[in-house]
Amino acid sequence: MSRIGKQPITIPSGIEVTLDNGVVTVKKGNNSTQVDTHNRVNMEIQDGSLVLAPKSDDQQDRAFWGTYRALINNCVVGFATGFSKQLEVNGVGYRAAVNGNTLELALGFSHPIKFEIPQGLNISVEKNIITISGSDKAQVGQVSAIIRGFRPPEPYKGKGVKYVN
Repeated sequence: MSRIGKQPITIPSGIEVTLDNGVVTVKKGNNSTQVDTHNRVNMEIQDGSLVLAPKSDDQQDRAFWGTYRALINNCVVGFATGFSKQLEVNGVGYRAAVNGNTLELALGFSHPIKFEIPQGLNISVEKNIITISGSDKAQVGQVSAIIRGFRPPEPYKGKGVKYVN
């Protein structure tokens, strides 16, 4: 039995959750996200919370039970509070700046790196800390990994782009 799948997802006020033939739509204002469960789990809304249960006792369905619960919960939490990651730029002459919809990084190469900020994310730079925030947990994590990948920290002095904490 999935310990995560058993827990109901509480739906905060201001967030609307609709179920339609195996597709869960989480909506707040004009923003919405959909999670397709491919009819692997049974879902119903009870007393302001979403409860999931496996369709059958098949091992695959029980595995998807906790996975889909976690994905739907990430959508709800993303619209309620949001997700953020912080990166630190460490090195002599290493700089980061946001110009319009572009993140410009000077990381010791012969040319600056210009990274287009994806739709739905906010990137801010304060001193040498880059803060990436948004409502989609996977997108925040992927963009922070891409930016870190431009110059990963080297093992001896720690120069490069690294996660804070």
